[in-house]
Amino acid sequence: MALKHVGRIAANKRKVIVAYRVVPDEPDNCVVVTTENLNSEEHDTLMKAVESASGQEAEEFAVAMARTYLPDGRNMLSGFHTTGKMRKVPSEAVEMTPNSNTTINLAELNKILAEQKGVTVGDLAMRSTPAAPSTKTEDAVDAAAMYANEAPAAPVAAPVDGVLSDSDLAKQYRSQADRLSKEAAELRRQAEELVPTKKKAKTKESA
Repeated sequence: MALKHVGRIAANKRKVIVAYRVVPDEPDNCVVVTTENLNSEEHDTLMKAVESASGQEAEEFAVAMARTYLPDGRNMLSGFHTTGKMRKVPSEAVEMTPNSNTTINLAELNKILAEQKGVTVGDLAMRSTPAAPSTKTEDAVDAAAMYANEAPAAPVAAPVDGVLSDSDLAKQYRSQADRLSKEAAELRRQAEELVPTKKKAKTKESA
């Protein structure tokens, strides 16, 4: 059975799930979930969502993610986004693998789909992600818009011995830390807009 949204990084064959095939205003970039960074429960929940009818019917898997909850109660789309489990990469760096016998470069796939619809690759981008059926503010994170302001991550070349060096790992950790710091600042700003922090009133000492 062929599965949509399943792929791998061409350089190192690491498995990914493609959340957004096209980033708004950036037709050469996509957003993927790096499955190796997930714990077992997150991974199982993600794959069940991919294999589900709603996951396979979705043009962009992010739509199904926005309606899926992780075992700890977090919304999958916003949860993966804010914890650095999703990253923007060049579309040409990703190979789609719908089954064990088929491989197609994502950039080429996007061109084919655009031609079939009579539009440009940029027109395939989802401008906003439908919010989850919940009133929680954190569940309505528009990951598509947030990734539009982020520089794409350079695909990590496959190491000769199959093991990343300390230098490679340190580079990845610093990149993730920088991204998380920016996301944390953005979330704090959004929280302040919704409910400003109340400053404690200074009590005058009695004479």
